[in-house]
Amino acid sequence: MQSSAATAVPSDHARARAIYDLGHSTIFAARSDPRFSYCMYVPPHIDSARHPVELVVVMHGTGRAFVEYRDAFAEFARWNDCIVLCPLFPVGVLGDGNRDGFKQLHEGGIRYDHVLQDMVAEVGEKFGRRFERFGLFGYSGGGQFVNRYALLHPETLWAVSIGAPGSVTLLDPEQDWWVGVRDAQARFGKAVDAEALRKVAVHMIVGKADLETWEITHREGGKFHMPGANSAGLTRPERLESLRRSFEAAGVHAVLDLVDNVPHDGLKCVPRVQDFLAATLRRLRNE
Repeated sequence: MQSSAATAVPSDHARARAIYDLGHSTIFAARSDPRFSYCMYVPPHIDSARHPVELVVVMHGTGRAFVEYRDAFAEFARWNDCIVLCPLFPVGVLGDGNRDGFKQLHEGGIRYDHVLQDMVAEVGEKFGRRFERFGLFGYSGGGQFVNRYALLHPETLWAVSIGAPGSVTLLDPEQDWWVGVRDAQARFGKAVDAEALRKVAVHMIVGKADLETWEITHREGGKFHMPGANSAGLTRPERLESLRRSFEAAGVHAVLDLVDNVPHDGLKCVPRVQDFLAATLRRLRNE
């Protein structure tokens, strides 16, 4: 006869999984680099979902509101059979107070694109899935990350939504990174694959009233100033339109969503992003 302690193990494990892994999860340190962490929303019905579960990654901005974005996507995840993964890339990982390192994908010896890919693999293993492609959304500083991630790793995405980036990296082979992509191979060991990007559903979103420029104007002596740093436009809507045009010039279709009466507020743009992702999922699942 088994002991009561032995018989309690499976139910205790299931109870802990239900509390900490499913629904609004706790916060996990990334196993590949514990300086970084993430939370999730995992539909409690994941083991009996109607569709194969897909992954959507939501990247925070400079304010690191990763839990708020997770919560905003919870019902979307529940009704669309998705796991939502929200990374946290803290300020000052190298001890220098830098708020912006993740936006450029690299900081010192850190490759944030690779950290994200390791998180995706970790979450897949946790739930017995293999997420070879995922949906990706980021707003503001997260929009910068998402813009650049999509240029370097389109083969890992089924959709990308680029929200109100303060600075954009154009799909422009005549200008160096970060303004363009001419030297991407030298910087990252990987060239931009426009053909792969053409297979990704691309959405861009910004509020029509998102017109303040104090945080996004690059000035001489600034850490990201370089030739062409301000040439995409003065405001976020202007810069996102320049990004859309650069994609279209390379044969990459992108939808630009201008939201009436919205300033720089990512959560107010979330419903439009969710509409885009849901429509893309329907097409994906009907293929």
